[in-house]
Amino acid sequence: MKTVRTYILAGVAAFALTSCNDYLTTVPKDAMSPSTTWKTSDDAEKFLVGCYDGWEDGGALLYWDAGSDFAYNNFPWEGFTNIGNGSLSPSSPGWSFYDYTIIGRCNTFLENVEKCAFSSEAAKKDLIAQVKAIRAYNYFRMGFLYGGVPIVKPFTSAQEARVPRNTEQEVKDLVFKDLDEAIADINTSPAARGRIAKGAALAMKMRAALYWGDYQKAKDAAQAIIDLGLYELDPDYTNLFKLAGKDSKEIILAVQYKSGTRPLGTIGQLYNNGDGGWSSVVPTQKCVDNYEMSNGMTIDEAGSGYDATHPFHGRDPRMAMTILYPGCDWDGTVFNTLDENVNGKKNPNYPTNAANSSKTALTWRKYLDPKTQYADVWDTEASPIVFRYAEVLLTWAEAENELNGPSANVYAMLDKVRTRVGMPAVDQSKYNTKDKLRELIRRERGAEFAGEGLRRADILRWTSNGKMVAETVLNGPLTRVTGTIDNTATDPTMRAVVSGTSKVEDRSFQTYNRYLPIPQWNISDNPKLEQNPGYAK
Repeated sequence: MKTVRTYILAGVAAFALTSCNDYLTTVPKDAMSPSTTWKTSDDAEKFLVGCYDGWEDGGALLYWDAGSDFAYNNFPWEGFTNIGNGSLSPSSPGWSFYDYTIIGRCNTFLENVEKCAFSSEAAKKDLIAQVKAIRAYNYFRMGFLYGGVPIVKPFTSAQEARVPRNTEQEVKDLVFKDLDEAIADINTSPAARGRIAKGAALAMKMRAALYWGDYQKAKDAAQAIIDLGLYELDPDYTNLFKLAGKDSKEIILAVQYKSGTRPLGTIGQLYNNGDGGWSSVVPTQKCVDNYEMSNGMTIDEAGSGYDATHPFHGRDPRMAMTILYPGCDWDGTVFNTLDENVNGKKNPNYPTNAANSSKTALTWRKYLDPKTQYADVWDTEASPIVFRYAEVLLTWAEAENELNGPSANVYAMLDKVRTRVGMPAVDQSKYNTKDKLRELIRRERGAEFAGEGLRRADILRWTSNGKMVAETVLNGPLTRVTGTIDNTATDPTMRAVVSGTSKVEDRSFQTYNRYLPIPQWNISDNPKLEQNPGYAK
């Protein structure tokens, strides 16, 4: 964080000095810098920090699962409710990722950095590589979410900025070109926490290739990360999501926040009402149902031991590490979201007792536990993870299975992730075909990364019986469990006595929802933009 603390304000101010009046939100707002800048490597460093400022939104990462079957966003104005329930439209697109601010900053940096004097060519190349990686990541995110988008350059007028969309393939080509060039020149170790180095650039390439279905490229990038020998699974899964775990060797890249300077207030929005939070984004029972039993069987397998009356009992340990479920021990008390009244008083966490209570009767545990790590839950230094080593192992396994089917190496990758949390190794006699192992790998990604913002992309890119998985899991009612808490039970997983369900909302997903609508205001600013099919104005 040293570099960020030193340069964040200077970097943003530098870009603010170069912004044009009234530029379209569909193109960079940053023009060429004045002649008084772009002289030294120190200037370049300041502008680099400006490229990092907002390259990824940590709060959006924590919200993103609400666009999937794994989470629910209670407040529509926050931008993810309509993505999750399918009511999004060009005039009401929810959270918009259609933004060229960071790309514009990167373009400005790349057009001017050659003017700066550096102590070495390698130092200059490293900074350029970081910026190319940031630009590639932003194009990748927009390309995956919207399809083809304009590939832009600095413009001198709003009229010049009105350009049509490039094809999705052209966006992909640019992303991989930028990343390949970045990987070739970037340093192996980051200059500071939160900076992009070779492992992070490779992780961007890995994820982009996986999401776009290039399994060989995804596997090769994952293998290159493994070969670096810099990363390993954290022995303690929960450590990854605590302030104390920021320097875990599993974390490849996370978004950095600084209390008082650039804090992450989203953490407060995740806590339940009784803890002074908003319950803005909460996990769903479908997320719980994805977890296997601790014996490695799914909840619908005969003999698994699953009991619908006690649905939180005997599950994959990651469930309790990820989700605050009814009956669990929490902050010195029992987490109760099932009883309307507790000890003769209105229960602040009962779903219908307050606007800020969890409507699914569940709350995320990741990044929230322990609560005592934050002096102020609205002014935190929590750093949401963008890439971690477990994703590398599971990507390698998924890609190799899709390319060649089950193998000893695929099982080994999966077993590393599973046994880290106390789950049994993969039953190779059961998961002995590509199709069967695919089901397990998909379930494993869900269990490992729940609440980390990857689920929406997964259910969009995965298919089953000729349809996107999203078409199955995002159509129909979203429900929560109902019942009561038995405080005499000593086992937290047996305290919830479930007797039924209650509807939270109806959800719908159409095939055209594969891509988000381009916000209507962007199309109004740039008439050459074409809306994605299926979305009326």
